[in-house]
Amino acid sequence: QVQLVESGGGSVPAGGSLTLSCEASKSIVPSSCVGWFRQTPGKEREGVASIKSDDGSISYAESVKGRFTISKDNAKNILYLQMNNLKPADPAVYYCAAEQRNPGWVWPCFEYGANYWGNGTEVTISS
Repeated sequence: QVQLVESGGGSVPAGGSLTLSCEASKSIVPSSCVGWFRQTPGKEREGVASIKSDDGSISYAESVKGRFTISKDNAKNILYLQMNNLKPADPAVYYCAAEQRNPGWVWPCFEYGANYWGNGTEVTISS
């Protein structure tokens, strides 16, 4: 069982920056996708960014391209999401997720969901 714990959420003015962190209880890197999702009340959870560990490929939602950067520190089992130029559409609860994959799986990360979820960290825009 892998536990994911997010941190780094908070309130910033529009245009500001935040860095979210997600610490995993053990390494899930060797055969996995890791990523960030977000959810606002009344809406479905949406993918924000992901990293596919076997080839290092990174994917972003169109709405965050050029503003958010996903990265990971394999030695520390920590996933990051650097969020710059935060916009009014960005406030949400941000969740870290991980998917265990078998070798040879060719579909995109989280195509069939995640195996593990964190409890979320909230990001808001201050007025």
